[in-house]
Amino acid sequence: MCRLWYCRLDSPVRPTAHGVCLLHYGIIMPIYRILADVVVAIHLALVVFIVIGMAAILLGIALKWRWVRNFWFRIVHLAMIATVVEKTILGVKCPLTVWEDQLRERAGETVEEGTFIGRMLHEILFWQVSPDTMTIVYYLFGLAILLVFIFAPPRWPWKRDSCN
Repeated sequence: MCRLWYCRLDSPVRPTAHGVCLLHYGIIMPIYRILADVVVAIHLALVVFIVIGMAAILLGIALKWRWVRNFWFRIVHLAMIATVVEKTILGVKCPLTVWEDQLRERAGETVEEGTFIGRMLHEILFWQVSPDTMTIVYYLFGLAILLVFIFAPPRWPWKRDSCN
């Protein structure tokens, strides 16, 4: 299988017989780095959806916003945090983190230790977050979303409102 490698012009690392350095008109094309960044952007969007979604649901319940009781929004929101909690319980690393790490490795970049969120918090807030702390945060956040789902349930799509 032919692999594409990210090669810098000043780097002593050259592609092997199994790889091809991506150079186009003397400009380096860091395909794997770009793909890794896309995976990070998707990962971040999912995290933001879960966190901001929870805040919007709580605020919406307090302010009686109808859209926060949308069944499909709420079920996707619950499923996303349930997936995070499930992976944590099983001790499985997030597939998006694994994919990003593989892409960074192929780009010739160093792969950081820890979870995506732990690394993100470290980068944003400049403080260490242990994997055990993040596990507790995942569990508590998942429990909070489940409790809000139970005590402030969504509108079920197969039930009609009585007031038309």
